[in-house]
Amino acid sequence: MSLTVLTDSDIKHLLQDLTLKDLERFQDQMRRALHEYSTGTQDDDCCSLHQPRRTVLESKHKRTTLFMPSTASAGIGMKVVTLPQPGSSNESSDSDSISTSSSTKNPSTPQGSLTLMDKTGLPFGFLNASETTAFRTALASSLLLTPRTKVKTITVFGAGKQAFWHVRLALILRGPTIKQINIISRAFTDRVRNLMKAFLEVPAATKEREGWTNVKFSVLSPAYGEFARLEKEYIRASDVIFCTTPSTSPLFPHSILTNTEGRKKGRLIVAIGSYKPHMIEIPLEIVAQAVKVHGSGHHFHRHAEEGGVIVVDTIDGCKQEAGEIIQGNVSAKNLVELGELVMLSHGIDPLNQSSAIDDSDESPRSSVDLHNLHIDGTGNGDATPTPGSPLSPTSPPLARSMANIFHSENSTSPSSSRSPSRKSSFSFRKPRTGSTSTNTTNSSGTLGMLGKEVQTEKEDSMSRWLRNGNVIYKSVGMGLMDLVVGAELVRLAREKGVGVSVEGF
Repeated sequence: MSLTVLTDSDIKHLLQDLTLKDLERFQDQMRRALHEYSTGTQDDDCCSLHQPRRTVLESKHKRTTLFMPSTASAGIGMKVVTLPQPGSSNESSDSDSISTSSSTKNPSTPQGSLTLMDKTGLPFGFLNASETTAFRTALASSLLLTPRTKVKTITVFGAGKQAFWHVRLALILRGPTIKQINIISRAFTDRVRNLMKAFLEVPAATKEREGWTNVKFSVLSPAYGEFARLEKEYIRASDVIFCTTPSTSPLFPHSILTNTEGRKKGRLIVAIGSYKPHMIEIPLEIVAQAVKVHGSGHHFHRHAEEGGVIVVDTIDGCKQEAGEIIQGNVSAKNLVELGELVMLSHGIDPLNQSSAIDDSDESPRSSVDLHNLHIDGTGNGDATPTPGSPLSPTSPPLARSMANIFHSENSTSPSSSRSPSRKSSFSFRKPRTGSTSTNTTNSSGTLGMLGKEVQTEKEDSMSRWLRNGNVIYKSVGMGLMDLVVGAELVRLAREKGVGVSVEGF
């Protein structure tokens, strides 16, 4: 077997030439791996039971080194990366610094490597991990961006590689709809200049092909006299907010999004910069608002739909490392893993991995096989009203909360499918078969139809929330993401003749 070696320059070359078709393939591989991680059984290679926890080493010089093992159908991966030393940059911004020169090694950039092996342990890839770390994080975030109904204005906190790749993938996926991108940074430094330069240097033909030739970029820092007013204006106008900084305090005042005016609009908020318990990007008041079970009754003011949960990449990881989750005392029942939602939002039957992908994001209903989908784990319960129908006095308002979907005490996974410590907010379950009595056939059929109608209502409500509601996604990263992206990069490199191939390694 040959070993493909990809330098930082090689990887940048591959990713800078990424087409929409290439990106969709990366998304598909990530989507399936995360879904298997969250819902798979012990027989599935990506299942959480087979993902060892990462090891963290702190040196006397306060440098943090992460060892991140992973396993998947593609094989085995091990990423070793050393994070930047605190204070190595003149601003507390994104820990991944943009550099327009492939040879430049900024001291604030994480350094490391990713080793890929097949199932027998034979190495087939050795990659520089600097660019792949930022790209794989943004790739996972993009799975929630794709189904959003409206992506017109984006605000990003931070100005490093994470900020770049989150915005860059958004432009590839939703370029024709994006009109404004706001960059908020603590100071107007070389980091910000390099970020702006990176977007300016994208070839005109690429911008035209992706549909964002006329997108406007703006940069805002606290040094500007009207910072508070403009920050509120930018955030309120945003359809998507990317938080990409290792901040130890909230990035903006909670009142911008918690008061009546701020709650009118649905937004996707992605927080990927804070990775330790003392770090926090999103105000805790916004976190509390997101997980609150909104009661029934008339609401004078129109609010965007809340999910009652925080979407996370890994429940275990976020419960141990995410400041917003730890400081906000968010319980596991208020967390749902991205892998449990990605197939639903993409229109794939989660019980049939081989089903075709429906790329239509405008469809009002997902193509998930609802007969086999038991979101609440029981198949029973009151149907959620459809839009325009009167609300039941005992039902939570459809446009206010999704808690009736996620918060089910009876929601359990199939036997042996999940680790006992990983309690999911809901689960995909296969239907029970067989009948104990012929006399119950008609009754079972009636209940089955009723259950299917209830599931249809719940699935539609969940899809509407993912498309239009307030969705918060918190990620601390997983080695599985690196393995998936690394394997795809090796495939792409061999296809395009990029990198060095070592035969008979």
